[in-house]
Amino acid sequence: MHRDSQRQVYELLAPKLYHTCKRYLKSEEAIEEAMADAFYTIFTKLDQLKETKAFEAWARKIAVNQCLLSLKRNINFNIYIEDMARAEEPSVGQTATLEEEDLLHLLTYLPEGCRTVFNLYAIEGFSHKEIAAMLGISEGTSKSQLNVSRTKLKEMVNNVYYKNTSSNGK
Repeated sequence: MHRDSQRQVYELLAPKLYHTCKRYLKSEEAIEEAMADAFYTIFTKLDQLKETKAFEAWARKIAVNQCLLSLKRNINFNIYIEDMARAEEPSVGQTATLEEEDLLHLLTYLPEGCRTVFNLYAIEGFSHKEIAAMLGISEGTSKSQLNVSRTKLKEMVNNVYYKNTSSNGK
């Protein structure tokens, strides 16, 4: 692939793949490393792409796989999360309304295992069977992690976005 073409592909995909990686990884260093590895794979395996219309989805899948490789090195996905320890609580102004970007931000407060399973299931559209195979866990563990993430997200949404509306009527 010609260098100018690679640069154009990078400029087109980098912002999208950055946001994909950010959903899985917290540190900028880990995100940048996953993106660099993803682009290396994209450029060296381009001949394996069968359908050019699917290029962006194919590239996103490569980025997700790079994030999963990074996470699997550092996380035991089989650990059940009883309670969520957060260094900081999410907060918003009094007049905030919940937007998609806000929900994605709340994902960063989930434990990494829960966040990863939620991303793979709810955003990427993988089945529990596929997630289990990707992460080396059981389908039951995948379902459990998803359930915990949904419960915690609901709690955060209610606590952060709707706590003022419930107290205003009193």
